[in-house]
Amino acid sequence: MAVAACANLIAGRSPAVGGVWEVLTGEGEATARHIVLQLRFPRTLVALGAGASLGLAGLLLQSALRNPLAGPEVTGVTPGAVLGAVTATGLGLAGWDSPAAVVVAACLGGFAGAGLLWLLAGRDRGDPEQTAVYGVLVSAVLAGLTSIVLLVAPGQLGSVVQWLVGSTEGRVWEHWTLLWPWGLVWTAAACSLAAPLTLLRCGDDQATAAGLAVGRTRAAALVCAVALTAGAVSAVGALGFVGLLVPHLALAVFGADLRTTLPGAALIGATAVCGADAAAQLLSRVLAEGLDADRLTVPVGALTTCVGAGLLLVVARRHGSGQV
Repeated sequence: MAVAACANLIAGRSPAVGGVWEVLTGEGEATARHIVLQLRFPRTLVALGAGASLGLAGLLLQSALRNPLAGPEVTGVTPGAVLGAVTATGLGLAGWDSPAAVVVAACLGGFAGAGLLWLLAGRDRGDPEQTAVYGVLVSAVLAGLTSIVLLVAPGQLGSVVQWLVGSTEGRVWEHWTLLWPWGLVWTAAACSLAAPLTLLRCGDDQATAAGLAVGRTRAAALVCAVALTAGAVSAVGALGFVGLLVPHLALAVFGADLRTTLPGAALIGATAVCGADAAAQLLSRVLAEGLDADRLTVPVGALTTCVGAGLLLVVARRHGSGQV
């Protein structure tokens, strides 16, 4: 994570590595200090916070639903949060000078998406395959509603496209000061559920026999997952496949005990998003030089989606062969 954060700090076009080091040691020109301390540093922190939130949310969803292919992206949580953020900004319900209002709107949308999935699944909630199918349907419906909002307010397309793709471009200290308290509270709540969720992963019957209140534990985990996802989406938009794939890597590295794996998922998620953001900035520089363009930006969400799609095929194949 430290390596990814350092790479993100030096990935921009200017200042270079030497200029960044001078700023971090208390020297450097005023312009370089502004770029590093007011633009790159908060951008890096937001990427770390959003990645940690999505990694945690994904593991909470997969554990609560006992579905290795569940994630914020395919359970209606991320599409719902995106719909809330797009509606707030595109229809003028919240201005850019009020990021806190976007957080609220994203939360409402995320809870609406999760609630719709919960209602549609009905008695099939315990069936991972059926839940995944309903999740895809809910996500498709919410994505369609987002498109309708963009048609109603086409002039706002440029200002809300970040919610659809996912980007850390232009993130400043205000975004970080809103993200970290929200993320810290819900991370603490999620970690308090580590032991019950570890038992819940063994199955409802075993958890009930051990005295666990299955319904309340699952509901609490889903609330934490939605809140963490909404906070991340309100800060950086929809980052594809992060919440879906990070839990698999966390379980492989840290094991099945969620008391260790939940913090591990947060660390891996933070590393993945921050590293992807650094790679996206480097790719933007290469493409800009190759195409002779003054300004060309590759959003981090586009990179996570492209890489995640390939990894998802691997996970799905392993799941189909019984290796997950």
